Amino acid sequence: MTTGEQSLYKRSFSAVTNRVTGFLRYTRLQLALKAAIAVGIAWTLAPHVPGVASQYPYYAPLGALVSMYPTVFGSLRTGLQTLAGLVVGMALALGALLFGAPNVLTISLIVGLGVLLAGLPHLGASGRDYVPVAALFVLVLGGDDPDGYSFGYMVQMLVGVVVGLVVNATVFPPLHLNGVVNGLVALRQSLARQLRDMGSALGETWPPEHEEWSRRESELDGLTGEVREAVELADSSRHGNIRSRKYRRDFDADYRALRAMERATAHVKDMTDVLTDAIWRNPENVAVPAPLAEPLARAVAACAEAVEVWDPESDEHAAATESLVELVRLVNTSGSADSPVDATAAMAMDLRRILRTVSTVAEQ
Repeated sequence: MTTGEQSLYKRSFSAVTNRVTGFLRYTRLQLALKAAIAVGIAWTLAPHVPGVASQYPYYAPLGALVSMYPTVFGSLRTGLQTLAGLVVGMALALGALLFGAPNVLTISLIVGLGVLLAGLPHLGASGRDYVPVAALFVLVLGGDDPDGYSFGYMVQMLVGVVVGLVVNATVFPPLHLNGVVNGLVALRQSLARQLRDMGSALGETWPPEHEEWSRRESELDGLTGEVREAVELADSSRHGNIRSRKYRRDFDADYRALRAMERATAHVKDMTDVLTDAIWRNPENVAVPAPLAEPLARAVAACAEAVEVWDPESDEHAAATESLVELVRLVNTSGSADSPVDATAAMAMDLRRILRTVSTVAEQ
């Protein structure tokens, strides 16, 4: 294959994966816009908070910022965890101040203890970071009024968290359903493309110049991970979302489809590894006998079409099954002690499992 053709294959694969990564970039843009809005509102409200809290307006934008999350439920969880971490850290610092003014020794000990308490499981990833930070701020910045500072710090952070949650729930409330649809389609198409390319390689003169497919295993892994992230994000985004009643989706079916495609991906990767061994890495011990190369290529190409359609009732699935049955018959009649057919048999088994996976999902 020429350099230009290799670049074309790479661009084709990238076009598929960009359907998944594109929605993630759009999500980040939405989140940035809402964070800017929330911080602006929090900073505007902060000076009007009554009492001593008005002296610490800069903590309100911080609370709005830390509560920003791609989903409404995630914003609520992150905000509550942050406030919980602040409470633990402030209580730790105020307790230490009962024994005297802060000094190098007490500050070091309290921060160390704060890091230790940050391991409490219920604080979560967001809360644990604020335990030692809140303790240090109260000891160092609390001055002559650590109680007032702690109260103001907590109140303004609460104001920011509430603002962030309200903004996230009302301004473009995230419901990432398109990511699920695009992700599952992209993964299906990438598997079909990989199978087609392997089928083409089987039909070329060996060693084939067409070898881009042999280096795609990591790309398939990356795409599978992105699609799982898309499904999980969409599932999480419906909790607490006012739009979820209008846009309903069967996430149980999405998870079943995802797990099935993950299994199919594992089988496609195994086929890639076996065929790479047969062509380049270990052709002496892993071989595709010449009489079986063409029927194997037909079976792989037919399976590619069945995977892209992903419908066990389709003509493509029936054609793939028929090609596989013929391939298995030829493998059984061609095998002998002196004729290595392990690569063909292994790939036939993977093809059978892929087609069975498609059928099993439809049956559930």
